[in-house]
Order: sequence, then C-alpha cells, then structure tokens
Amino acid sequence: MIQRSHYLEIANKCGHFASWAIWANEGKTPKSNIGDLKIFDLDLNPNILVQINPNIIMVGLNISRKIENTFGNFHDSKPQSQDYKIRYAFKNTGLYGAYMTDIIKDFEQIISGTVHSFLKLNRDFEEHNVAIFEQELLDLNPTNPILIAFGSISYNILLRNFKTKYQIIKIPHYSMRIGKENYRSEVEKIIRQTEIVNAK
Repeated sequence: MIQRSHYLEIANKCGHFASWAIWANEGKTPKSNIGDLKIFDLDLNPNILVQINPNIIMVGLNISRKIENTFGNFHDSKPQSQDYKIRYAFKNTGLYGAYMTDIIKDFEQIISGTVHSFLKLNRDFEEHNVAIFEQELLDLNPTNPILIAFGSISYNILLRNFKTKYQIIKIPHYSMRIGKENYRSEVEKIIRQTEIVNAK
C-alpha cells in the first residue's frame, strides 16, 4: 500500500503527464465514464491507496493532446480516444492499478511514426526524456519494477536505455485496429506468459 503523502507527492510532481490504471466503471457505452477523475480524489475514494500498484509501470510513447487535469493521461473522454480499451483489457487482471506514464514527455503528436522519426534525428531529446523518466521512477520508488511498454516504439526506447536494469515487457498498443475483446485476449495471453501477476 502506498502512503497518502507519497500519493499526493506523485500527483504534484507527475500528475500532469502520468496516471494510474484505475477507471470509473463502464456505463451504458464502452467509453462512458472513462474520463471521470473523481476516482483519484482521496476524500471521495480513499481506497485507491490500496488499489494502486507502483511496481508495475505501463509506458506509452507520448501524449496525443495536452493533459488538462491531474492524472488525466490514459483517461481521455474525447470520442476519438481509445483509452477505453485499456480499461476493458486490464479489469480484474494483474495490470489493474499499475502506474501509467509516457517515455517522451510533453510532446503532442497523434502519429507515432512522426515521433519515431523525430527521435532518430534528435538523440539528445531521447536522452533528455530518459533522464526525466529515471527521476520519475526515483520519485515513484517502486520495488523490483516491471516496465510494460505499449507498442514497439516505446518498447525499443526502454530496451535501448534500461535492458540491463529492469524487466521489460511489450504489449500491443491500444490504438491498434482491434476490438476491445480481442485486445483483452492479447493482453491476457502476455500476462499468463510473464510474472506480472506476482508484481505486488
């Protein structure tokens, strides 16, 4: 269990680019309530301190649009967002409650290939963001963390910089053209093949 003071420190330091793999329950539609951030309010949901798990760290590539609210990343309620697939795939699995962040900070771009091309031409920019990520992990203070990348680009960045330091796993990116049921099946298959369920 994470302490209240530590939770608030993370919210203050990292809340504008990170979040936790916890969502309000689905309503009438698959995307309903995906952007409901009241679940992160300790006064309304003190049980969240028991639910979150800083030892599993989900790593995306970058934001597609500016994060307006604390812990708003991966909780996008806009119609074009695919964040609802993560909620569906993670529910009742060892990934639910994980810490969520991006390896590249404050870089708004929808097309991942454009980000990849930029990084190839600007290695110092990658190095800068890796340093920020390392500090983020220090602030998070996990125990034997497992890094789980969304998609190949973030996975390869993690491998380049952390392959001798952390266990790194790749799962498909949630924006891929796949239904939520099939996406969950793909994620569950990877969970069964790894030690993710034991990373508490």
